[in-house]
Amino acid sequence: MKIALAQLNYIIGDFEHNYQKMASHVEKAKAAGADLVVFSELAVCGYPPRDFLEFPDFIHRCDAVVQQLAALSQDIGIIVGAPAINPVPEGKDLFNCAYLLHEGKIQHVAKKALLPTYDIFDEYRYFEPATTFNNVEFKGKKIALTVCEDIWNIGNENPLYTICPMDELTKGNPDFMINISASPFTYDKAEERIRIVRENVARYGVPMFYSNHVGAQTEILFDGASLVVNAGGVVVDEMPYFEEAFQVYDLGEVTQATENKVRPKEKIALIHDALVMGIRNYFQKLGFSKAILGLSGGIDSAVTLALAVEALGKENVLSVLMPSQFSSDHSVNDSVQLCHNLESPYKTIPIKGMFDAFMEELTPHFEGKPFNVAEENIQARSRGMLLMALSNKHGYILLNTSNKSEAAVGYGTLYGDMAGGLSVIGDVYKVDVFALARYMNRHGEVVPENIITKPPSAELRPDQKDSDSLPEYDVLDEILMLYIEQRMGPKEIIAQGHDPKLVHRILRLVNRSEYKRYQTPPMLRVSPKAFGMGRRMPIVAKYLEQS
Repeated sequence: MKIALAQLNYIIGDFEHNYQKMASHVEKAKAAGADLVVFSELAVCGYPPRDFLEFPDFIHRCDAVVQQLAALSQDIGIIVGAPAINPVPEGKDLFNCAYLLHEGKIQHVAKKALLPTYDIFDEYRYFEPATTFNNVEFKGKKIALTVCEDIWNIGNENPLYTICPMDELTKGNPDFMINISASPFTYDKAEERIRIVRENVARYGVPMFYSNHVGAQTEILFDGASLVVNAGGVVVDEMPYFEEAFQVYDLGEVTQATENKVRPKEKIALIHDALVMGIRNYFQKLGFSKAILGLSGGIDSAVTLALAVEALGKENVLSVLMPSQFSSDHSVNDSVQLCHNLESPYKTIPIKGMFDAFMEELTPHFEGKPFNVAEENIQARSRGMLLMALSNKHGYILLNTSNKSEAAVGYGTLYGDMAGGLSVIGDVYKVDVFALARYMNRHGEVVPENIITKPPSAELRPDQKDSDSLPEYDVLDEILMLYIEQRMGPKEIIAQGHDPKLVHRILRLVNRSEYKRYQTPPMLRVSPKAFGMGRRMPIVAKYLEQS
């Protein structure tokens, strides 16, 4: 038997696009002599469709695509993910299903049993879990067909669930497993996926074919990396990251394979490629081609520009330099050098005149109070106003350049440097922003060395440095990582050797800044715990664990 895996990039709700993409790969599989072609979870509508699933027309159009694909299945089997209506009125309206189509009709429907409700997932909001399990027979072989999370409760050890679908399916003695997935990217997820697939293979003693989504759906990034692992635990293939791929596998050859074909998984390289894909897909799927950003001479805007140029092309990204009376000459010069390195266009619009005009109007109302954050924020908001004016006039999407360290502690100005249509590095800690710059310079200078080595500064007052307001970023980022990603409280973080006063100060800043993060653009998600829909905290709250 020959099995084809089609790792594709879908558009949520674009049924014709998704159908045409799958139909072309059905024909490709037929031409390659495949008996079966496997697509991914909810491929007919894209993942995650969220509340679109509450519209009857959306479900009817999903059904229509399933029927169109069934018409192509006369001489090939097709496995594809789609929602199905639950006929039992007491349950949720839908099931999340894997369909087997063959000989022009639906031959089998495998319903997803384990519905994740953690981090970015909220599947129990829409779907009823499966309670019965049956293998599907196809051309003399028994297939254990599962959907994504169904393979992540090995031996019923996951405390989130009470049943292990594969324990039930293995009672029917399947010849191999197929899992269709929508498994999002984080920089540590690929290793975990391989471990999970191998543990399933070791427990059940049969090969697994694992087909995953690829592409960006707003902030959620899918890396692909579909897998074929034989009964001996050999990774027969790990398909490419961040790109569409198609491959046909002979079941006999898979069984006999002895060479592990595992791709490199270096953290910064993966983050870089994920962010480039995320920018590119965001623009493509919205129908935009051009971006704009404020270029300050600092590391964050420099890395954002370099990523955007790689994603969209050097001619499609406009940088705007907006120096004030507090801007250093080297910041302007560094920005110009970066644009020259990238051969990307830029404009210079000084903001001193705007700032002075605001101050002329506001000074009587400031009642003689000293220069403080109010004047600093006027500068940032003046820049935001200029960028949005150019965005509106010329049809650019504004890229936000704030990093995760700043977003965490509220070190940014609402309606100023926190404005934008997409936050490119909002899930990247400052230390990793520096690492990204080094990575992008691996073949020669892209980001000027002075941008990487000079002390970070917002340049909103004389001689300002980030370290005036924040601890050094290596210390700050470690505390933030322990609190945000690892969910440690202050006692645990202090036990790691951090200063108690600093820990309490940083954690209070994180909690108090929730209202700011609530108003930021979508952040491309690359970490195991990103701000946004995957981290849900109240805005009005005073909780902080006692130490």
